[in-house]
Amino acid sequence: MLRLGAAARRLGIHPLTLRRWADTGRIDVVWVGRERRFPIRAVDALRSDSGESRPSGESRVAGYVRVSGTTGPESSFEAQAAELRARFGTRLVAVYQDRGSGLRERRRGLERVLKDAEEGRFEVLAVTHADRLARFGTTWLERLLLRDGVRLAVLHEQGAAGGMPELLEDFLSLVTTFAGRMYGIRSAEAKRRLLEQASEEVGRVQVS
Repeated sequence: MLRLGAAARRLGIHPLTLRRWADTGRIDVVWVGRERRFPIRAVDALRSDSGESRPSGESRVAGYVRVSGTTGPESSFEAQAAELRARFGTRLVAVYQDRGSGLRERRRGLERVLKDAEEGRFEVLAVTHADRLARFGTTWLERLLLRDGVRLAVLHEQGAAGGMPELLEDFLSLVTTFAGRMYGIRSAEAKRRLLEQASEEVGRVQVS
């Protein structure tokens, strides 16, 4: 029988994750007074099912790729995914993607990443650049992933993937959102038109 901390280390996950798995019935647990105990047989069976028994360095990797809502071409998706495949090879078990601003908190692909991380489907989340995951708040996302035993791998620590055009679009999106709230623009179509007009103005400035 293993205590919570020892069982979590044997599985390579955070103790909070193991506690949640026990609460949902994913792993057998025996109560000794007020403390949980985990049968070694149950822990090793879970390691085998989830691939945790594989050799060190063979952890499963999930990739996350993102392009901006209107400026990111499909080829950018492919380029990011190709770089992740070249780096991790067969260890790359899944690639999640989103089209949208890195300022958006609710992204379907990112929500799937967090859900699958919680379920123990991979041990590493890889991105080509930190801004692919989020423009701001990557530290909090990294801590949330670590809680589920997943570490973040950033291939390029310096620079940004989207460049100045995407950064400008994210900035304009943020300004448009706040302007819409301030002036009572409730229509999504009105916000879209305003953003497009602002983008055209920026484009003309860059050309000139």
